[in-house]
Amino acid sequence: MTVTLRQLEYFAAVVDEGSFTRAAEVLHVTQPGLSHQFQALERELGGPLLERLPRKVRLTPAGRAVLPHARACIAHADLAASAARRASGATAGELHLATLYSISVGVLPSALPYWRRDHPDLKVRLVEFRHADDLVAAMADGQADVAIGPTPPAWDGPVREIGAEEFVIVGPADLDLPTDPPTVRMADLAEREWVHFSAESGLSDILTRACTLAGFQPRVSVRTEQGPSAATLAAAGLGITLVPGNIVPPHFDAVVLRPDPPVTRTLCAYTRPRPDPTTTAFIDVVASHAIVTPPHILRTIPNRPTPAGSASQIGPHGPVSTRDTERTHLGG
Repeated sequence: MTVTLRQLEYFAAVVDEGSFTRAAEVLHVTQPGLSHQFQALERELGGPLLERLPRKVRLTPAGRAVLPHARACIAHADLAASAARRASGATAGELHLATLYSISVGVLPSALPYWRRDHPDLKVRLVEFRHADDLVAAMADGQADVAIGPTPPAWDGPVREIGAEEFVIVGPADLDLPTDPPTVRMADLAEREWVHFSAESGLSDILTRACTLAGFQPRVSVRTEQGPSAATLAAAGLGITLVPGNIVPPHFDAVVLRPDPPVTRTLCAYTRPRPDPTTTAFIDVVASHAIVTPPHILRTIPNRPTPAGSASQIGPHGPVSTRDTERTHLGG
């Protein structure tokens, strides 16, 4: 006997619902039938996966080891079915889109309505990550059809640039810094307290690198995982922060300044070799309609002329030399 996809789906459902009874209800199967399949799975794997407690179930060490692989198998099966439907010309199905949390807030809302308008029966399932490295690994592992994120290094597949997002300094409305013009030298912020990010977040790398290039290490007042949370905490007076401008809403009650040198991050859509027509159409929509730096940020922080000269970009794997920009450019 071998492990079946149905058994893995039953296992995941019991874990998610916390009981065999609720899992059977969600799956629309009888509880004895579910229990029989689950017991067969435990026999095949050589031991118990769940500890049955009076009011709930608890994963055993073996169950904790198996669960991520069970979820991955279920996700791969969903992807295979969706890809087959799209390849056969079906107009309904689901596109799996991998991205970063900040991009799902700051960029995708400008593009996804166009996709839904033109493809109402092709749903989008977001798979969100905290760091660009996790995003690339997930794409390479087949967890999604397409990714929107920082340009990956040496990617073996189509890559289409959609724009460069501007990062901004956010602080409380009464921040004691000049706002005309609305720019601030990063080096002048060395003594400030910062709303920083947790180490797992790619935004942490970007903030730390920008400060390091300016010659200092940020003094941290509080850490968070999410860009919108950082902007809100900074506006509340807990410090200043550096976030993508596209996550700052219009009329935000805070000081918004452009760092000098500017900090940018090039975003792209990328997928594996030989994408199906639906994935290609989705990339076209995102490239045409995604607003990477929104108008209210461009108005508040107008672009300056960027003379050619010496500068450094920071990609996912450290500094590389450039000759056509004086920006700090980050991969995150």
